[in-house]
Amino acid sequence: MIRIFILVLISVLLFFVFNGALEFTDPVEGNYVQTAKEMLASGDYFSPRIYGNYWYDKPVFFYWELMLAFKIFGVTEFAARFFPALMATFGVIATYLFGKKIYDKNIGFIAAVILATSLEFWYLSHAVITDMTLFLCVSLTLAFFFVGYKENRSLCFYIAYTFSAIAVLTKGPIGLALPGLIILLFLLSEKNILYLKKLCIPTGFILFFAIISIWYYPMYKIHGSDFILTFLGVHNVLRASVSEHPEVNVWYYYTLVFLAGFFPWSFYIVPKVIRDYYKKFKEKTDNKFEILKFTKEQKFLLIWAVSVFVVFQSFATKYVTYTLPYMMPIAILFALILNENIKVFKSISVVMIILLPILLLTVAVPICKQNSEKDAADIMKDYAKNGAYLISMGGRYPTTLVAYSDEEIVRVDNRKRIIGLRPNGITWKATNVMPTLPIDALPKDKDIVAFVRKKQKDEFLRRVEGKWNFIKETRTAYIFERKRLIVPKESGEVIK
Repeated sequence: MIRIFILVLISVLLFFVFNGALEFTDPVEGNYVQTAKEMLASGDYFSPRIYGNYWYDKPVFFYWELMLAFKIFGVTEFAARFFPALMATFGVIATYLFGKKIYDKNIGFIAAVILATSLEFWYLSHAVITDMTLFLCVSLTLAFFFVGYKENRSLCFYIAYTFSAIAVLTKGPIGLALPGLIILLFLLSEKNILYLKKLCIPTGFILFFAIISIWYYPMYKIHGSDFILTFLGVHNVLRASVSEHPEVNVWYYYTLVFLAGFFPWSFYIVPKVIRDYYKKFKEKTDNKFEILKFTKEQKFLLIWAVSVFVVFQSFATKYVTYTLPYMMPIAILFALILNENIKVFKSISVVMIILLPILLLTVAVPICKQNSEKDAADIMKDYAKNGAYLISMGGRYPTTLVAYSDEEIVRVDNRKRIIGLRPNGITWKATNVMPTLPIDALPKDKDIVAFVRKKQKDEFLRRVEGKWNFIKETRTAYIFERKRLIVPKESGEVIK
């Protein structure tokens, strides 16, 4: 128990402390926060919605987490980041228990500390996104499968089905497909494919479908083909086949993510593994491939980690977060190496436990502030109280401006661009559900407050009629105000 207590203390320090200082960021965190807020306001806890439109980007489980946190703590930065931090803590404890189960308590503890202090895991423990919940559910699915496989325990398989179902409720079909692929590859490597008969497949899948039907069935009944085409077509099939961000769709992307994500451990362990295997290879004179023989546990962990890496490298759309499910097995494999040099493990651990909270305050807090429009939201909210019409122009749509202001922000541009933005079939345009309006359709009988990206300032002032008064400059934009061009008829006056 003392080890679990220490791991909980480390997790609280690394994942929870100062969370309230991290503002929501554009665009992803703002989307999740705003969706949860609108679901709470509507009283509809099944249909995700944003900007007044149904939103099929992700399943519902993470929104349930957010709504629960908002109910408990209020709509705050700490509340939004509470469940990612909690799931990260559970992930650290699960890594310890799984490492202890398949090796011993020392390996489990070292693996858990490696995980907690790795840069990517620490970063995502603070991020308002689905991936930490997905990480925990996929990891527990595979951990319980392996324990059930080694000990031939049916109960473990049913628990695995349960966590896989929650993963599907969190992120979609990948919550079943990814662990299913890893399990299949492992059984093939064991030359034991017939073991599938022992995985309680009929009853296990009844349990699985019963759990996911809590949300998927009513969503289909309520929204029909719109839900299926957008959720499966755009946010699953399209994401895998058409890159949302082509500039990062390169073959070495996840290699760099691995090295940076497991910092600082990767910079010690990777060179060490290369040196050790090279030395063993040179020493072998008969069968050099004997150095590639692994125990059953090592083989399962390697198949798990490599499968995640290869699957997501093959996806057209790439994100840093996608490979998070490989972190538990790699942390355990790293622990096997560091168990031979406890002094190095202790030194790096202490440095990271001290360094990461400092980085949060000195680096993460300013970065979040730079990628948030909280200050601008406060200004525009004040004007909205007096009936001003709020608009934005240029760059990506400021989701945090909406999330922090609780006001409708209408995206404006020339008519051709606005038409080009509108959702159209199974394309990335399906994500453009924000309110839009052509510049020439702006109301003339209302005061307007505009949030204009700096690059679009000159175009905006040139194309939009009226006298625009400068209010404030933010990091990314200028805020302008224009008084109504047409005063109500009863005044008898027209102002141009």
